Amino acid sequence: MPSPLPRGPWLSFAVVAVALFLSVLSMSIVAVALPEIGRALGATPTDLQWIIDAYVLVYASLLIAGGVAGDRRGRKGVFMLGIVAFGTGTLIAGLAPDIRVLLLGRAVQGLGPALIIPGSLTIITATFADFRQRSAALGLWSTSSGLALAIGPVLGGAVVDAFGWRWVFLANAPCCLVLLWCAARFVTRIPHAESDNNFDWLGLVLSTFGMAAVTFAIINGQDRGWLAPPIVAAAALGVAALIVFVPWELRRREPLVDVRLFLQPAFTIANVAALVVFFAFVGAIVYFSAFFLQVQGRTAVETGLDISAIGVAYAFGAALSGRLVGRFGPRVPMLGGLALSGIATLALLRLEPDTGIGAIWWDFALVGGAVGASLTPMVTIAIGAVDKSRTGMASAVHNAMRQLGQVLGVAVLGALIYARLPRSGAGGRLNPTQAVLFVAGLHHALWLSGLALLAAAIGAMAMLRRA
Repeated sequence: MPSPLPRGPWLSFAVVAVALFLSVLSMSIVAVALPEIGRALGATPTDLQWIIDAYVLVYASLLIAGGVAGDRRGRKGVFMLGIVAFGTGTLIAGLAPDIRVLLLGRAVQGLGPALIIPGSLTIITATFADFRQRSAALGLWSTSSGLALAIGPVLGGAVVDAFGWRWVFLANAPCCLVLLWCAARFVTRIPHAESDNNFDWLGLVLSTFGMAAVTFAIINGQDRGWLAPPIVAAAALGVAALIVFVPWELRRREPLVDVRLFLQPAFTIANVAALVVFFAFVGAIVYFSAFFLQVQGRTAVETGLDISAIGVAYAFGAALSGRLVGRFGPRVPMLGGLALSGIATLALLRLEPDTGIGAIWWDFALVGGAVGASLTPMVTIAIGAVDKSRTGMASAVHNAMRQLGQVLGVAVLGALIYARLPRSGAGGRLNPTQAVLFVAGLHHALWLSGLALLAAAIGAMAMLRRA
């Protein structure tokens, strides 16, 4: 049995886990506040989607740059800069006089996890040398995001009902100050290799613009029409930028992303599976909140309690997964989690406008637990496929795939759910006819999510056999 670690590494781990917790909490806590924000600021459904997507888009687009910056300039310094950016954005959003300023704040806030999360994974990997201890730490790291998913909706509902939607953002400011002090004192300083080569600015522009343009087209295509010239142009330019990005990176001596990593089957499996899971899972959470709020007319607190089964089970699954990976390796937990989450998602197709939480809470729990069990193996495989000097890049790519899946999930599933609903009256309770249309769209989204998860499980099993 490995010997216990001294106190220092666990204090360092605690700081990075709390930083992840706040990053995820900022997404889950906002979901139940969207109806109130819509009413207070006169936001459209597209505006409300962008409150989620502005944060996630900046987060996903700059994760790779954040990971490379940590590899080159020092993980601890970049990690602390991320805390500052997160705190600044949360103040802007909380004090916003209109929806435009709020979206600006969310974009600034999204820069925080882009700098925090790649460094946190690298710090954990460097701090815990023993495989079992590192697997347990990664499981607990994933557990912190599960706790945020579980607590976020309930906490958000309580804050909105008691103090108003602004405190969903403003409450983060003092937390960031405490976290910054703790990071300066306790986070492990990881040695890094200085580079004399120029930073890959063109690669950064191509990857950021490509992801932003494609997501813009998906979200705004609902309002403007999928064949509208601005939508077609944005999609075409975004795809073109991402296509050009690949040969450009292949030519670089020190690329922003070494795309050759995707020639390794294990690395590709872990990243594609992560994209699919976050497409299906996080996108669905946003719209389950909308179901309870808009279809069933529940309060924000009631909605948070209804969907908390997902987050609680997610945290349990992630914690258990770390132990399973340490004992059996990452393949079985990942494949089992993908398959079970797909089956449980399809089981939710029996949901109707009047379905109570008592009939579906265990489906929520199965989805959350299975997804939580699959994530730690994915991280283990992705990080284990590269040498230590590139862990920042590998963790950034992996998290970028997660967040790209989340952006696409919120956008695509939202397009399916709201396809036949009017574009006005965001945040209000739907009438009976609209409620039926909402649930019909939710069924389409569940079909797509469940089948995507099962396809990912089958594909991963086939590729792992060949790897």
